[in-house]
Amino acid sequence: MEYINRPVFLERLIKEKDLDIVKVITGIRRAGKSVLLFKIFYQYLLNQGIKEEQIIKIDLETYKNKKYREADKLYKYIVEQIRNKNKRHYVFLDEIQLVPQFEDVVNGLRIDENCDVYVTGSNAQMLSKDINTKFRGRSTEIRVYPLSFAEYKSYKNTFNTYDDRILLNEYLMEGGLPYVVQLNSAEQKYRYLNDICELTLFRDIIDRYNVRNENLLKAVFDLLCSQIGSYVSANKITNTLKSNGYPNVTSDTVGNYLEYFCNAFLMHKVQRYDIKGKAYLKTLNKYYVTDLGIRNSRLNYRQLEITHSIENLVYLELLRRGYVVDIGKNDNKEIDFVAKSGSETYYIQVSYTVIDKSSRQREIAAFNKLYDGYKKIIITMDDKPYTVLENGYKLLNLIEFFNDENILKFI
Repeated sequence: MEYINRPVFLERLIKEKDLDIVKVITGIRRAGKSVLLFKIFYQYLLNQGIKEEQIIKIDLETYKNKKYREADKLYKYIVEQIRNKNKRHYVFLDEIQLVPQFEDVVNGLRIDENCDVYVTGSNAQMLSKDINTKFRGRSTEIRVYPLSFAEYKSYKNTFNTYDDRILLNEYLMEGGLPYVVQLNSAEQKYRYLNDICELTLFRDIIDRYNVRNENLLKAVFDLLCSQIGSYVSANKITNTLKSNGYPNVTSDTVGNYLEYFCNAFLMHKVQRYDIKGKAYLKTLNKYYVTDLGIRNSRLNYRQLEITHSIENLVYLELLRRGYVVDIGKNDNKEIDFVAKSGSETYYIQVSYTVIDKSSRQREIAAFNKLYDGYKKIIITMDDKPYTVLENGYKLLNLIEFFNDENILKFI
């Protein structure tokens, strides 16, 4: 299959190229990290005049490279590939977390061998949390997500021109894993998404954390999938599972599983932030899934609540655009998202429709008595019967939000 271009992530790599830092590309498995590095960025380097022999690529996940999962052997092999030490070499290491003490290898190449090093990894605990410590403060993380709606639309429209709403409906169902998007039939997509979950994502978690009760792990994940956008806690999930045939489950076990899902980039935990108290709250978080296609296939395409699904997509899009995203507590009201980036802050509500007065007033009420000057925006599927609401609140169509990366600044 052909690969799908990822211009936003390519631009990030180009920006970091040749800087004296390790480039760490993270994200859920099958989101396109390897293609981004081994094909898209590789071709960019060749187009810039870098010779093939200056680019050293090692996929550590393949069996043929299993012998290089030892730090000393990996380092020795890479150094042997460097023919001319006066020339800059570019080293690509895929799934680096499979190598114990990989940080010693990477730091040695960066410091001693005139190498610009790029690594990928699919486990947040191995990389994201300790990233600066492992690489002595000389690293940057580039988080790769499944295809955005703009990327999805761009790929689909290379073959035909589709109406945005038709594409959005498909995107809501099948998600944005690049391989899924290129499959033809619904049956192929469903089978692939289930196989990814069962054979790769769950297997990674089970092997890494020595999970003994696989059925319980899957039950917790499926329950989370059914409750995206709702407040959950380990205790609430535990009580639900006890009533559904798991009498011995404990909240400690469930809490561990929730962390495992986030560490594998399957789920995102979103904390509540008390806007007026300026403090994070410790109870009742929300979880959003990294790819709606995985979520929908796990639930056999039941429970396709549109508002929670588009809320999930808005959350992921805000992350892609570099925002830190929390849930906002405003007295006894909840704001879906408080999105921050530098000096920018936006209060965002997501609703399928606010055509009728009652739903409109419900969404607007979340912004009551917030006089801090930050924009208050409602994102909806409505075709803009109006653009400015009372008190200067803004109304934004979901597709327009997806199509314009800078729309929050200029609305």
